Amino acid sequence: MKSLKAGEFIHPRYWFYRLILITLRMLSYLPLPLLWLLGGAIGELGYHFQRSARRVALKNVELCFPGLNTRDRARLVKRHFHASGQILFGLAIAWWGMEKRLQRLVRFRDRHYYDDALKAGKNIILLAPHFLGLEIGGVRLSQERRIVSMYKAPKNRFVENVLHSRTRYGAILIERSGALKSLIRLIRQGLPFYYLPDQDPGRSAAAFAPFLGVPVATITALSRIAQLTDAVVIPCFTRQLAYGRGYEIIFYPPLQSFPCGDAGKDARRMNAEIEKGVAEMPEQYMWTYKRFKTRPNNAPSPYA
Repeated sequence: MKSLKAGEFIHPRYWFYRLILITLRMLSYLPLPLLWLLGGAIGELGYHFQRSARRVALKNVELCFPGLNTRDRARLVKRHFHASGQILFGLAIAWWGMEKRLQRLVRFRDRHYYDDALKAGKNIILLAPHFLGLEIGGVRLSQERRIVSMYKAPKNRFVENVLHSRTRYGAILIERSGALKSLIRLIRQGLPFYYLPDQDPGRSAAAFAPFLGVPVATITALSRIAQLTDAVVIPCFTRQLAYGRGYEIIFYPPLQSFPCGDAGKDARRMNAEIEKGVAEMPEQYMWTYKRFKTRPNNAPSPYA
């Protein structure tokens, strides 16, 4: 990751971002229940004023939950915006807060799946889809041991510089377009791989697999990396608890007979696991992301 030089950091073009970050860091010292209420208010404002993001979320929910009526879809999207506002303060705590506070706020569920794999000396891939709490989960897990993850470099260099905070406990970040050899080597050395695969890869290196009943371009790299590293794949979702009660890292059972040798079947299996997390916390999946932009048979994007 490229660091900004001192002269670049104070450039006026970044003053707005600096103001936002300073405000988040200051407010993050408040009690979490109070931040939960404040975040909900921020999310309410976002729902009304971020019209483009709201349209994307409504379209995604319409595609994935056709049985919901218009009012229920709007309620789910509003809950999502509230949760998005609340998670902002969780990010500030994860990136800059006190180490012991983060440990106190994050609990684990069924972590024996993870611990058993570690004790057995297995290479591990944590399947960590785009739920709102994924940053908090990644930072908390890196407190215990070094992990490796991938990221897509943002266009804004100031934002990219802020992402250095993900590595505060020694985590290693590899740019998504970087060499796969480095990642494979680190996993083989025993570093758990915190992998966020539910992105739209376009038509390259993708298979169309159903996600909540919708054909979606799905990255097939998970099965390939698992095969090259002889790694066990463990679904790992981070949930934001209501009323400021903290966060919960949830482990699901390791995927059996994975990879199976068929990239398409593996992609369907991965999406089915992600669906389990959506069923448990539907408002916390990242609905504002254009997940269904690439369509089968060159069909037009539903967001056009």
